[in-house]
Amino acid sequence: MMFTLPELRAAAEIVHAAMPPTPAYAWPLLGERLGCTIIVKHENHTPTGAFKVRGGLVYLDRLRRERPHVPGIVSATRGNHGQSLAYAGRRHGVAVTILVPHGNSTEKNAAMRAFGADLIEHGADFQEAREEAGRLAQERGLEMVPSFHRDLVLGVATYALELLTAHPDLARLYVPIGQGSGICGSILARDLLGAKTEIVGVQSAGAPAYALSFAAGHPVSTATAETFADGVATRVPDPEALAIIRRGAARIVQVSDDEIAAAIRAYWTDTHNLAEGAGAAPLAAALQERMANAGQRIGVILCGGNIDLALFRRRVLDEPVAVAAQ
Repeated sequence: MMFTLPELRAAAEIVHAAMPPTPAYAWPLLGERLGCTIIVKHENHTPTGAFKVRGGLVYLDRLRRERPHVPGIVSATRGNHGQSLAYAGRRHGVAVTILVPHGNSTEKNAAMRAFGADLIEHGADFQEAREEAGRLAQERGLEMVPSFHRDLVLGVATYALELLTAHPDLARLYVPIGQGSGICGSILARDLLGAKTEIVGVQSAGAPAYALSFAAGHPVSTATAETFADGVATRVPDPEALAIIRRGAARIVQVSDDEIAAAIRAYWTDTHNLAEGAGAAPLAAALQERMANAGQRIGVILCGGNIDLALFRRRVLDEPVAVAAQ
């Protein structure tokens, strides 16, 4: 166990000092589309537009209390993790350096800079950016913040604490998997609360490292991560995250980019919320498992809404609208 229920509730107090609990709504049009009651946890309504801000707030709170001598932090990201650290770093007065791969989301890059991060572009993908971040940590004497860490999981687990406290009767909860903090936080919060909710992980079929690892029983890396959903574009699983997922998740569902795009459209037409690719992946999985969910009460994590306008137009709006209503 990474943390206790009192520690989780204390983390929620840290998070709620910076932002209110995010809403969780039962949208009737989505319910009609799926043939069940669906509760959407709106992590797109945080100060950074994504769930990871919770982890950044908890991580930086402990750093300032226990390691005030640290001159700054460095990390790698495709966007939401970096925004989280930049937002929390500004709040706690800690300098933040963020590595992103070349070709990263221009709007997420702009947001990280606006929150005060020193942004460096390096490498062809997240893994190469992460390796360079580790090198810079050594060179500059900075604290390297990984994508998966106990304090990050503790922070993001507060969304599951909010959701499962308000809706303890959910039959299952669909959670996207990037590096694993969200699904691990959901599993641990569920277990601490004694809820019976089934946790289902969701990955892109073009970036299935955790799905392959879940099936194999050990970490399996992939050579590429081909998906427009950058929040789940992971090639190398974290072993600690995988252990928690294998112990506490029912399964991992893989969804195609077309299914993700259709789910983004469904969110827009049914709720007028904009979801990024990773944020829509849980809904795509729930739609894929529509028959199994019929008549039940389920939850999905809309983990973020940070999608570039150009990508939204090209990959989502240019597709036939009829696909979203299937």
